[in-house]
Amino acid sequence: MTDPSHAHLSVEDFDPAASSLTGTVDPAVMAELLSIRSSIDNFDATLVYLLAERFKATQRVGILKAAHSLPPADPTREKEQIHRLRALAESAHLDPAFAEKFLNFIISEVIHHHQAISESHSAVAATGVVPVVSEDGRGFVGGPDAAAQPAEGHPGDGGANL
Repeated sequence: MTDPSHAHLSVEDFDPAASSLTGTVDPAVMAELLSIRSSIDNFDATLVYLLAERFKATQRVGILKAAHSLPPADPTREKEQIHRLRALAESAHLDPAFAEKFLNFIISEVIHHHQAISESHSAVAATGVVPVVSEDGRGFVGGPDAAAQPAEGHPGDGGANL
């Protein structure tokens, strides 16, 4: 999901004043536009950090589920969460259909991660080899020499499930 060409970018590389409108719009209008965009940038940063924390928690859920042979998905909870999120969206004057699409995307990522955690847990039980997180952080790599290799990703950073 990440673009490899952006792998080494940092927050400092971001130019908040970047715009194709520079020099073509009244400076007062441009200043107001940049001010509003600054707030949007702050919201986006907050969303990223909130999602990171959410996925750290779902990573723990995935590990717990794998340790106790529970299924990666919980359709009843997912249905209730979607119902709850739609109601929250309505009360916040956000399109409920958009909120549902957003939650469905998150749920699918969480289930994908839980499946990977479960498969990893099963492989460890069967082989005794502890896999490491893949370079893209979306799965695991294994094999006899994998346990000796350092992990490229951070297991707590790419969690999953509800």
